[in-house]
Amino acid sequence: MTAPAPIRSIVIVGGGTAGWMAAAALTRLIPAGVSVTLVESDEIATVGVGEATIPPIRSFNALLGIDENDFLAKTQGTIKLGIEFVNWTRDQHRYVHPFGEFGFDIEGVKFHQVWRKLREAGRAEAIDAYNVCALAMTAGRYQPPVTDPGSILSRMAHAYQFDAGLYAKYLRGYAEDRGVVRIEGKVAHVPLRAADGFIEAVILEGDRRIEGELFIDCTGFRALLIEQTLHTGWESWAHWLQCDRAVAVPSASPGPEITPFTRATAHSAGWQWRIPLQHRVGNGHVYCSADISDDAARETLLANLDGAPLRDPFILRFEAGRRKRAWERNCIALGLSSGFLEPLESTSIHLIQSGIHKLMALLPDTGFSAIERDEYNRLTDIQLEQVRDFIILHYHANQRSDGDLWRRMREMAIPDTLRRKLDLFRNRGRFFRYEDELFAESSWIAVLLGQGILPQGWDPLADAFDDDKLAFSLSRIHEMFARAAQAMPRHEDWLARNAPARTP
Repeated sequence: MTAPAPIRSIVIVGGGTAGWMAAAALTRLIPAGVSVTLVESDEIATVGVGEATIPPIRSFNALLGIDENDFLAKTQGTIKLGIEFVNWTRDQHRYVHPFGEFGFDIEGVKFHQVWRKLREAGRAEAIDAYNVCALAMTAGRYQPPVTDPGSILSRMAHAYQFDAGLYAKYLRGYAEDRGVVRIEGKVAHVPLRAADGFIEAVILEGDRRIEGELFIDCTGFRALLIEQTLHTGWESWAHWLQCDRAVAVPSASPGPEITPFTRATAHSAGWQWRIPLQHRVGNGHVYCSADISDDAARETLLANLDGAPLRDPFILRFEAGRRKRAWERNCIALGLSSGFLEPLESTSIHLIQSGIHKLMALLPDTGFSAIERDEYNRLTDIQLEQVRDFIILHYHANQRSDGDLWRRMREMAIPDTLRRKLDLFRNRGRFFRYEDELFAESSWIAVLLGQGILPQGWDPLADAFDDDKLAFSLSRIHEMFARAAQAMPRHEDWLARNAPARTP
């Protein structure tokens, strides 16, 4: 039996962050004789508000061989060491979700377990005192991590905050320099093969025909290929994640300080993001339209800016959920066309990256085996559910006294997958990751403790240690981490020396 031929032509429909990330990664296939074509129209605007990321983006840029400082300079980028949550647990309460690990495990016992034991006795600081990224966030400082495990800086982890439009432009230049062909035009029609219902081409306005063997849908919420053409169906998560709109606006930077973190501030019917870039600040108010009008949401956003707005606010409408199949026949959906989770933990760009990695690992031939397709869809579903649960946690574990949204979210039934995690942690602070889960144990611990979920007890193994020796160890860890953070340069000074913005 003759084996199916390898894929020789890939067509990406839609640009923006998703399209150009895919195009840049797929340039690795061009030397093997695969053509990569991207179709987009300058007349179709992209969402372009996803400016904050999580640490795995560094591996994506490294895969492409991108120089970090050049990338930051050309995207007006800044460093992100974590997220500060304001008013989420209750009014006037703050906590941080820092990147990097907390403290050091002691003889195989998790650090947060010995911390919990000493915290009960009043002999430990707040958990943030033992995370170098949290301390650097508070001090407004940054220094790149190092690989030497003997250095405190090896405990650092970071991501980026950047202009998503400039990032797409940066990746477009990268991709076109390496052979990706961009075609300007709007898709008017998508013909299917009569024999199997596979996409055979996209027809642009003016009747230009672009044929391909594998199609990647990066058309955003329109989902032009995966839904409008292939009708894969939609699974709504709006009953768990009830915010369905966002109003966004950039604002002027308030001063010379550039905070190395994203801030999420809870309001009565949603929350507001603040993402500092080198040339401006990105802002948005995510809200539930059942609890607040668009005009009131806009007023709430504008009243809580720390700089003058640079344009009129614009509104985005969405629904939390996912496509029932992200890979259908010869089409794979990336980004907003595959599903949507609000950007509370800055996962939007990572989910694009993850989809690209799975595509490269499971790249089909022209036979399009169901084995590869089904595994791609299985892994995609698992990851989206895990991220969904992490976001639900922030809403569900709240003690706010204002707003029907917060009461509903606190009282609602949550997914069983999240319930099991909460029950396990509430008992003795135990936590397990499953199926290469995106968020590390340290991330879950930061949010669980930050949202007021304190374990009733701790791992009995922690009782084997002498309390005085433990207290001395924790004191030394805090002292070392705090000293390392204070020795770092100011974040804005580091940027000015190493990656000053090049595009006005």
